[in-house]
Amino acid sequence: MEGRVVAGWPAAVAALPAGPLVLSVDGPAALDWASLAEGLSAAVRAAGREVRTVDVRHHHEPTAADRIAGRPVPADDPFFTPLSEAQVRDLFSVVPRADRLPGDGIVVVFGPGAGLCEPDVLWYADLPKRYAEAAVAHGRLPVGANLGRPGRPGELVRLFYTDWPVLDRHRDALAARVDRWIDTQDPSTPTSLDGPALRSTVEHLVRGPVRTRPYFNSTPWGGQWAASELGFTPQAGNTALGYELIAPEAGVLVGDTGGPRVEIPFQLLCVLHPKAMLGEEVHRAFGTSFPIRFDYLDTVGGGNLSLHCHPQEQYMRDVFGWPYTQHETYYVTACEPGAQILLGLTEHADPDVMRRQVEDAVAHGTPVPVEDHVQIHPATVGQLFMIPAGTPHASGAGNLVLEVSATPYLYSLRFYDWLRKDAAGASRPLPYAHGFANLDTTRRGEDVPKDLIQQPRTLRAGEGWREEVIGALPEMFYAVHRLIVAPEAVVADDTAGRFHILNVAAGRGAVIETETGSHFLAFAETITVPAAVGPYRIRAVGGDEVHVVKALVVRP
Repeated sequence: MEGRVVAGWPAAVAALPAGPLVLSVDGPAALDWASLAEGLSAAVRAAGREVRTVDVRHHHEPTAADRIAGRPVPADDPFFTPLSEAQVRDLFSVVPRADRLPGDGIVVVFGPGAGLCEPDVLWYADLPKRYAEAAVAHGRLPVGANLGRPGRPGELVRLFYTDWPVLDRHRDALAARVDRWIDTQDPSTPTSLDGPALRSTVEHLVRGPVRTRPYFNSTPWGGQWAASELGFTPQAGNTALGYELIAPEAGVLVGDTGGPRVEIPFQLLCVLHPKAMLGEEVHRAFGTSFPIRFDYLDTVGGGNLSLHCHPQEQYMRDVFGWPYTQHETYYVTACEPGAQILLGLTEHADPDVMRRQVEDAVAHGTPVPVEDHVQIHPATVGQLFMIPAGTPHASGAGNLVLEVSATPYLYSLRFYDWLRKDAAGASRPLPYAHGFANLDTTRRGEDVPKDLIQQPRTLRAGEGWREEVIGALPEMFYAVHRLIVAPEAVVADDTAGRFHILNVAAGRGAVIETETGSHFLAFAETITVPAAVGPYRIRAVGGDEVHVVKALVVRP
């Protein structure tokens, strides 16, 4: 059993050492801790050992929820708070200690912060963040889903801006000494991996290409491309958001094919082996934050995205607490005839007039003449649109857009949402004051297509292939390239000390070949090539020309 993924509480309990011990099970607030304690305790008793449980949440200070929250910006802002800088330890005035039972008994201390209780054995029970997001989408984030608020219904703003940053820091601090990692997606039969195997697996993963587990989410504007083209059945009517690689939420499945598997956070690769994963220069600039994300925006058969922008660099740091901002790009992977991208101000756009019209839309439901203020461009398959922070933009209906962006993703500053209602019939929130505070009024007129809708520039070429730069700006720390590879042709590449992210944007697929093996990447799939990989090759397969979108950090 040692070193392998096992299923069920009995298998995990069987690996515990003999003698009296304190077992701490730490993990996120949104997990069903009562069921976990019940299942684990039953397995301990079935093994013939006495058990006593301690719910560490009962030792959280009543005022802890206020203490760990990021300050509101401004005090009555209903949309955002800065990322909390608190620690899980701040939940306690005094961290509890548990006395051992006599004989062979086990005291199980469980809940967020249990790992601080000086246990003999430390387990970490995880539940991927998409479960909490799905609960939010369906309006049923459970009671107690937020840190320090055991009897209150879960709140989305608290989840994003307080719980996740606090818990992620805590998880990352524990990762090097966890004795067992537990995946609770199936609460009745959790899967788990012992700590040494977890860390050796992570060490192996950073030596070769890594594909994270994709999933889709729904929104009021969402489309049907993934349902029709990939055979995905949406649970909430559409496949608006395709999460290919968003590092704070992404997971990697490990385990033998056909056997039990454990999903571990992608972020653990960056925490335990930051230089191998990111590269030394990127690690120096971004710490353990993986700075680029890939996701899909599906409006095929759907509606326009909201008109919005993202915070400019200093505003993001000073007001919201992220050390770098949310520059974006849109790569059009597929589109319907007549589809459009909204980007940049018109030559004569007046922000004061635009603001009055937005306020009138909020107060009276009056439509905003968006085309008076924002340029509308035809969507063309294979075109990249650059979206530096502060630039108003939206993907129109009928597009499948691959969003190649900086990792921050929680601060979309919406100006206008087409008077659209959400699934419950309510108007979607419009944090337009933040939007106008960040609006870059210099991106207007003919400078928009010249600077932000760039033509490909050949970087290098060989027999049957070429690599193009399709998007780069001085203010953006990453660039987007495209490799065009003829059928069965091979491109040699090298990370040269910085990770690459690859996505098959056209063609049936490609094989990524490294010293550790080969990895097939199908159309619309994304893979990360860690910095430690060094030289690798891309081979087009399937008899078609293949287009591979590549992103990399160019200015740490």
